Amino acid sequence: MARTTNSDTLPYVESRYELGMLASQRVRDLNGGAEPVVERDGDKLTVVALREIATGKLDVDNLRHEFVQSYKETPAVSDGEDSLEIANVEDPQTREIDAELENTLIEDPIEPDETEETADLSAE
Repeated sequence: MARTTNSDTLPYVESRYELGMLASQRVRDLNGGAEPVVERDGDKLTVVALREIATGKLDVDNLRHEFVQSYKETPAVSDGEDSLEIANVEDPQTREIDAELENTLIEDPIEPDETEETADLSAE
């Protein structure tokens, strides 16, 4: 099997940095159940994503759009509530940690005067 190199993908992406971002987005898509546009041949999803980009069969503009949209999603705030909703996570331990963190942030807000006093002490 021939290896895919960075130079194989550069006609379809603008830089190696973008290649990494787009390949990671494609791996998330593949993990989510998207069908690969090339044969998997037992390769890991990272290799499959890079091969898809290198063949030009993948819509790179759509992948860019998906990547940007994935970072635009914001946590939902319920009407009339000051707290963020706990994410719908199936792991009870993760939910417990999220709830504890949220309660700590709500119960112990940092007052502006406290930060100034801390800054004054560290300057001395």
